[in-house]
Amino acid sequence: MARIGFIGLGNMGGPMAANLVRAGHAVLGFDTVPAAREAAAAAGVTIVALAAEAARDADAVITMLPSGPIVRAVYEAADGILPAARAGTLFIDCSTIDVDSARAAHAMAAGRGMLALDAPVSGGVGGASAGTLTFMVGGSAEAFERGEPLLAAMGRRIVHCGGAGAGQAAKICNNMILGISMIAVSEAFALADRLGLDRQKLFDVASTASGQCWSLTSYCPVPGPVPASPANHEYRPGFAAALMLKDLGLAMEAAAATGTETALGRHARDIYAAFAESGHGGEDFSAIFRAISAASKPA
Repeated sequence: MARIGFIGLGNMGGPMAANLVRAGHAVLGFDTVPAAREAAAAAGVTIVALAAEAARDADAVITMLPSGPIVRAVYEAADGILPAARAGTLFIDCSTIDVDSARAAHAMAAGRGMLALDAPVSGGVGGASAGTLTFMVGGSAEAFERGEPLLAAMGRRIVHCGGAGAGQAAKICNNMILGISMIAVSEAFALADRLGLDRQKLFDVASTASGQCWSLTSYCPVPGPVPASPANHEYRPGFAAALMLKDLGLAMEAAAATGTETALGRHARDIYAAFAESGHGGEDFSAIFRAISAASKPA
């Protein structure tokens, strides 16, 4: 079994590290938040005082951090994880960050004789806890071969998307689809309410017709049709609206950098920005239905 350093033990990283422990790996973890450290320790993670300690003598180092600049800093600082690791260590960044930062992390790792993967995830907190995440992976074939068994301990589906940064590219494209489709489904239910159409009847039709999509069938934004969806649990976040806004922002940055026209992606970003700015960033992103419904005229 491997010795793994894990940096970032929050809502996603903590359960992922716990699944590595359950798979028999020795996991040394670091986080700046006391509650995250305590929860990870209770799950069997050995907590260390510095990120560099988690990387020292590790076979692999996994990061799950909030942004590209933070990933770069943790990698390249004099007391960071790259200087502390031995040559040949595998670095896997599971954060959702900009493609340029992902590629920079690969380059920094390669410059010190390390292998690297960018491996952002889909599946939310529930998937992290259940070990059913999807990993979108960028990096060399050699790095992927080494990393796949570790990713398999934390997820159900692992897709090698291409070279450095390809995992992040896949993630932001996927989540742009998700953000747009959730708004579309929410608008359809808001319209159905005002037309006097029963929500369950709309679900029964659209879930088996051309309107079918994940935002409808697995994560329906109105209470009733999908019992496990956040809509039936007071919109407690499996994937917070603030995180959807972050991912849509990354997609729009990439679109601007590449000259790609993404009118719907841009509009979805603006809708989620208004939702978050009005105090709802901590709710599940499917709660956008409530904002759309509230903005509509009474039936």
